[in-house]
Amino acid sequence: MWGFLLYNRIYMESIKEIFKIGKGPSSSHTMGPQKAAKIFTERHPDATSFQVILYGSLAATGKGHMTDTAIEEVMQPTAPVEIIWQPQTFLPFHPNGMKFIALNDKEEPTEEWTVYSIGGGALSEGKASDDFFSTKEVYPLNSLHDIMRWCNDNGRSYWEYVETYEDEDIWEYLYQVWDVMKQAVRSGLAHEGVLPGPLHLPRKAATYYVKATGYKPSLQSRGLVYSYALAVSEENASGGTIVTAPTCGACGVVPAVLYHLYKAHNFSNERIIRALATAGLFGNIVKKNASISGAEVGCQGEVGVACAMASAASCQLFGGSPTQIEYSAEMGLEHHLGMTCDPVCGLVQIPCIERNAFAATRALDAQLYASFGDGSHRVSFDRVVNVMKQTGHDLPSLYKETSEGGLAKGYNLE
Repeated sequence: MWGFLLYNRIYMESIKEIFKIGKGPSSSHTMGPQKAAKIFTERHPDATSFQVILYGSLAATGKGHMTDTAIEEVMQPTAPVEIIWQPQTFLPFHPNGMKFIALNDKEEPTEEWTVYSIGGGALSEGKASDDFFSTKEVYPLNSLHDIMRWCNDNGRSYWEYVETYEDEDIWEYLYQVWDVMKQAVRSGLAHEGVLPGPLHLPRKAATYYVKATGYKPSLQSRGLVYSYALAVSEENASGGTIVTAPTCGACGVVPAVLYHLYKAHNFSNERIIRALATAGLFGNIVKKNASISGAEVGCQGEVGVACAMASAASCQLFGGSPTQIEYSAEMGLEHHLGMTCDPVCGLVQIPCIERNAFAATRALDAQLYASFGDGSHRVSFDRVVNVMKQTGHDLPSLYKETSEGGLAKGYNLE
């Protein structure tokens, strides 16, 4: 339906851009627009009023994702802001387009700024070189094939590749990320009641946790993973503090898997954050070479990538070789190919929350499957990333976060 221009620089940016700490429910629909609103408001402290036009997917599901609230929280203290919704208009660069307009006391525009929320809270002005939003690019290799060869040639693992090229503060940052992930699980398990929005969806994490503890160990494990993923996803849906991994909509998968392994297998915090580094590297490769935006490639780019990240992290924790880790991540992503993004009522609730729970257990299945073999397989992770990108572009727009198709179509609240 439209053409996309993807970021494609030589170097790959820091994994800090994959793991962003912030408020839910959506990295592309709340974190990105709020960041853009802050930038524009700071440029126009004397504006009399603002207009913000939301386009495409951003407009189609923005009310359910609280996009207007995120923008208004930043801009209203400076001047009144009018939100204009244009869900049928798709700008050429990306479906999550926004135009910010500053007006003077004569209601004349003093500046118009078009910007895009491209997933994971990141912004782009739609240019081949976006220096305004550039983050530090640290990795000289951006395909898993080349990185795995580096690991094999140097006798090192993926987390050591991360350590080689990131700044010295990367481990301090990942400790902070891990602390927020653990707190999101615990907060989600402690909270009960109904999630915000017209669906009146009850929280399930606490109930699942209690029930899981009553089962025999073989079933208890899976039930606990469900409860941890539900806990984080429900915190996200309530606007709680979470970590994008790689997005808000898929934020429950990686924490659920790592928290379960941390509790059930007594892995140290140090080993957990090394696994986080590996997870971030795999997510980064997808972001670099395809997309992690549901509005661009569907839910395969969110929950599918989260599953791949968790698969890689867990396989590393259980002693997997670089080849086995690659295979585990490949399966985590491959078996989500074609997954649509069709949030009911534009909320990050149905089917998003359940998808996080199922993807978390699938990640553990993928690592177990990979661990039984030597890592040899025919379809590479890089190949699946390319297929995911093409599949996402082939999907009609109604299956990419517009709430016009799939499960969202014709949903009756009565």
